[in-house]
Order: sequence, then C-alpha cells, then structure tokens
Amino acid sequence: MQSFTCPACNTRVYFDNLFCACGQPLFYEPEARAMWNKAEPCANRDTIQCNWAAVPGETLCRSCAMSDTVPVLNVGDNRQLLARAERAKRWVLANLSNWQWFTDADGGMRPRFQMLSENTGTGRAEQIMMGHDNGEIVINVTEADELIRVQRQRQLGEHYRSMVGHFRHELAHFLFDRLKAAPGFVDEFRPLFGDETADYDAALQEHYANPKDPGEDFITAYATSHPHEDWAETVAHLLHMVDFTDSFVSAGLSMTGVPDGYQPYADTDADHLLNIAAAVAIAINDINRALDNSDLYPFILTPKIREKIKFAHGWISSHAERGA
Repeated sequence: MQSFTCPACNTRVYFDNLFCACGQPLFYEPEARAMWNKAEPCANRDTIQCNWAAVPGETLCRSCAMSDTVPVLNVGDNRQLLARAERAKRWVLANLSNWQWFTDADGGMRPRFQMLSENTGTGRAEQIMMGHDNGEIVINVTEADELIRVQRQRQLGEHYRSMVGHFRHELAHFLFDRLKAAPGFVDEFRPLFGDETADYDAALQEHYANPKDPGEDFITAYATSHPHEDWAETVAHLLHMVDFTDSFVSAGLSMTGVPDGYQPYADTDADHLLNIAAAVAIAINDINRALDNSDLYPFILTPKIREKIKFAHGWISSHAERGA
C-alpha cells in the first residue's frame, strides 16, 4: 500500500486515518488514490470510522455501498468487528484499483457483500459459512476479533488466516466469474488448474475426509480441494506479495535487487515481480526471526506455483485490455 500525506501540512498519514495531527479531516478518495482534506463524507464515517469520500451524489462510499447486509450494531462487539472488517475490505479494494478493478473506468459487475456476525443477540452463536456465489460474498466479521482468529488459525492449521486474506480469497472467486467470459481465459486456465466444472461439493467433502499434502503443485493444502479453490488461493497469494512489496518500496525502503522507483503494480513481468517479492519476503523474514516472530511469508514458490501465479497476474493485471 502506498504511503499517504496530509494535503494541508504534508505530514505522513495512514490509510485509515480520519484526521491528521494538524487537526485537518482526512478523506480517502479512491478514484484519485489519495487523501483529501475536503470531501463529502461517507455516511458510515462516524458509525464504523469509514474515512472514504462518498460517491458523488450518493451517501455511501464505493466500498460501503457494496455491503448489502451488516450485523445488528448494538449487539455485543458487532460495531467494532464490522469496522475492522470493512477496513480490511477497503484495503483490498484499494489494492485492486491499481489494476482498474471497480474504478470509474471499470464498467463490469461489482461484488455484493453480506457482512454477518455470529452474535445475533439471540444468545446462540450463528453458524456462518464464508464464500462466494454468483457475485455475492459472505464474510464472517466475527473473525475480525484477533483472539478468535488466532484460535481458528490453530484449529484449522491456516496460519495465514486474516480478514484481508478472506477478502482477497473470496474476491478472487468473483474475479474468476468476470474473467471466464473473456476469450481464451478458460482454455488457458484448465491445463494449469484443472476442470472447474467438476462437482464442487463432492470435492470439498473429499478434501475434508482425506486432506492432501500441497506438495510442489499447490500453494496451500486448501488449494488441492478443487480448481476454484486453487485459483482463489493462488490469487490471494499474488495479492499478498504485490501488496507487501508495494508497501516496502512505498515506505522508502531499498535493498539490492529492488530498482529505484520500482512500482510493483505497474510491473508487467511477473517473473521479475515474483523475484523481487521473494527477496523482500526473505529480508523481512530475517528481521522477524531476529525478534522471534513468525515469518512474514512462510511459503515456497515452486516452478508450478510460479506458473499459476504468473497466469493469474497476467489476466488480473490486464483485465481491462482483455475486456473482462
């Protein structure tokens, strides 16, 4: 994520800041990808601390307008959990806008979000299955609770589980539905990922009954379950790597192998991008180990995984030119 400054005083500010230290209000304008001091606020600015500018002529911002359902906010921690989850959604949408997804120039369909909480106020936890179906994405905001998320990371063996990760994964399913209509996409997809028309429910049942080792062909164990999940996990990891590399260079950091002025989202050479992302990850892994923390990116990009990521990068980064 790029670094931002306050237009009034040029002080460093952060993506979710509502105000600068100088006292000026801050509004993120997604089309400009910049902070403004004056704008029409999103109607959710006070409710869930959304700092995005409202869509011209509307009451909500581009991100909040995509949420069709939200939890009952006066129940438990739902207001705080929704605020955290919506912040993660805004972060991912801002990332994707670098490749012209959901911008004013993008005339394609937008995702619709069902933001649900396990706490409905009935005294009994609601079971929520996160997923995507025909443009509708269900997100369990309860996992915005850090303790609950850590518990589920351990229970499910998914140590990279996060709210940002959930949005990247589920939006990847949505992007597939947009891309599959583009000429050539499905023909190139199937040799790499398999037949996406295979019975999904049966594949998931088999996966949970007999989990497979990801080996050298899959980025995670869950990716082995079905071609759709292989794609979603692959895309999520592409977005992870581009974003942490972009954040690295936007923070003004440099290292051998990273060109001056490098712009990860503008790099059309996926091999070059992955080499730089891997070098950044290794360097930050070393820093984390010095503090006895977990690695930033504990995954190995085998040749087959790189091939899949390169395919995803080629289509997602150039969807506008391909008519998707």
